[in-house]
Amino acid sequence: MHEALEAWLRAAADRIHQEAPALTALDQAIGDGDHGINMDRGFGAVVKALDGRPPAEPDKSDLAASADLLKLVGRTLISTVGGASGPLYGTAFLKASAAVAALPADPPASGGLAVTTALEAAAAGIGGLGKATTGEKTMLDALVPAAAAARAALDGGGEPGAILAAARDAAAAGAAATIPMLATKGRASYLGERSIGHQDPGATSAALLLDVLAGVVADVAV
Repeated sequence: MHEALEAWLRAAADRIHQEAPALTALDQAIGDGDHGINMDRGFGAVVKALDGRPPAEPDKSDLAASADLLKLVGRTLISTVGGASGPLYGTAFLKASAAVAALPADPPASGGLAVTTALEAAAAGIGGLGKATTGEKTMLDALVPAAAAARAALDGGGEPGAILAAARDAAAAGAAATIPMLATKGRASYLGERSIGHQDPGATSAALLLDVLAGVVADVAV
């Protein structure tokens, strides 16, 4: 699982770099105008952190290695990403790390359970930090439906690829659903009704990350 996670993070950094202008354009409409720039900086730093970390301990379990990787990402994003995105995404990864670390190791939890648990913890962490919920035009409008879709797919016996495909589709739909919403949280809320008609940049980047993850895992057993 941790190898798939690392492949995802590297692929996500490339994708965010490509999409940074589009994410920034969305943020220029209703935010500070720097979401793409900040996300690009943060995930560039994540790749550097991956390249510079010491070799994994040979006797460490896959779940433990995955939790360590998620923790590294969370700490890196908090220290390098400006605005609200750093604390929010950083918290998401740290909460996901703690949730994965708490899963049973003997017998080891399945990859599908680990992915679903991590998504749920990430969404809950963001909601707690931002004191936000769905329907307020934030990244939670992508992440909460994604976590719910992942749980439904897991309960239905889905493998990690199917679970993440369901999460990806739900996140994309959730991000698109922010367009007609009135923002009531964050910088966009200052615009009042002028926030209507614009897709939320945070929900868009969250959906992007899940799209990349689903693509990486599609043909990989985790």
